[in-house]
Amino acid sequence: MAGNSDPLTPRAKLAVTAGKAVAAASRAAGRGSGSVIGGRVALRLDPDLLARLAQNLDVVLVSATNGKTTTTRLIAEALRAAGPVVSNALGANMPAGITSALAGGSDAKFGVIEVDEKYLAGVARDTDPKCIALLNLSRDQLDRAAETRMLAENWREGLAGSNAVVVANCDDPLVVWAASSSPNVIWVAAGQMWKDDAWSCPSCGGVMQRPGDDWFCGECGFRRPTPSWALSGDHVLDPHGSAWPIHLQLPGRANKANAASSAAVAAVFGVPPQVALERMYQVQAVAGRYDVVQFQNRDLRLLLAKNPAGWLETFSLIDPPPAPVILSVNARGADGTDTSWLWDVDYTRLTGHPIFVLGDRKLDLAVRLEVANQHFQVCENLDQAVQLCPPGRIEVIANYTAFQDLRRRVGN
Repeated sequence: MAGNSDPLTPRAKLAVTAGKAVAAASRAAGRGSGSVIGGRVALRLDPDLLARLAQNLDVVLVSATNGKTTTTRLIAEALRAAGPVVSNALGANMPAGITSALAGGSDAKFGVIEVDEKYLAGVARDTDPKCIALLNLSRDQLDRAAETRMLAENWREGLAGSNAVVVANCDDPLVVWAASSSPNVIWVAAGQMWKDDAWSCPSCGGVMQRPGDDWFCGECGFRRPTPSWALSGDHVLDPHGSAWPIHLQLPGRANKANAASSAAVAAVFGVPPQVALERMYQVQAVAGRYDVVQFQNRDLRLLLAKNPAGWLETFSLIDPPPAPVILSVNARGADGTDTSWLWDVDYTRLTGHPIFVLGDRKLDLAVRLEVANQHFQVCENLDQAVQLCPPGRIEVIANYTAFQDLRRRVGN
């Protein structure tokens, strides 16, 4: 929050300078953006650096299993209507990457920060956010992340003492349970397509009842709160009942939901829905996601899907059959090494699409598609898959490191 004009001690300034130097060296060596290694060095030199960098900013934290990078970008665009913004726009969402991002925004008024779910409570302690957006919780990286109920509990405990305004999705029972410990919550009806992690009550373990779009626990009375903001078709309904049209270049219902939550966050900072939503139209792609690229004289649309909930949303926005689909799955450290989640994805939604499979774990995916009675071909690489694809725009769906591999191959 507003404080001294120069909050940085000599030690903090040294840490920032050293971090930037290390990041630059990492980039020069071709090892990525350098933001994570730079942030690690800076935090080693000054463990309080993240708190120091945040103290002159109005901070928004965005956390979720899916959609946090896109929502962070939408909120950042909206808040630029009210002043300069610093953001970790490329998705380095653990403390080192966040520290690097904030170190580059000395003139900013707002800090819009995507935070990995496991680190939310700690980053909230360090940055004293004015607003925290909680979008969804579902199974992801089963070998690394805690079970979803435990993550919700971690959020609930970590946010209990926070002064932040929490903007939370009232359609996800796990998010509601997590946010309910906060004294100041704005509920958004953003929807929940994937429900398989929320059939039991996070409060008492009872069976959740789900009539229509509502939900409640028949045993303890834990229930869906009444939203003050809502996604309704192609409009956002604000607390006054006004409907504001959503015009996005990003596809799919999930991004309209992200826009609804983003509009609610922008309003916390005094940016009206019309202005916020108009600014969100500027976003065409987010770190390569949704980009349409030319490769081997074909149009490829690049789509990121990292877990069952993400794949479900992605299947809902691809071109109808017989559009060719390339699926690529890895299981490296950043993906989670456990691929058992592939069995939670409903691949029958791809019936009628010619499917081409690649990636480190292409055989795991092939077995899953075989069981789902899908027609597919296993390919050695993207070049071979594209050559085999019949005419039409090619939808390319990949998990995290597979997506980065594909972007490098197509020069994106």
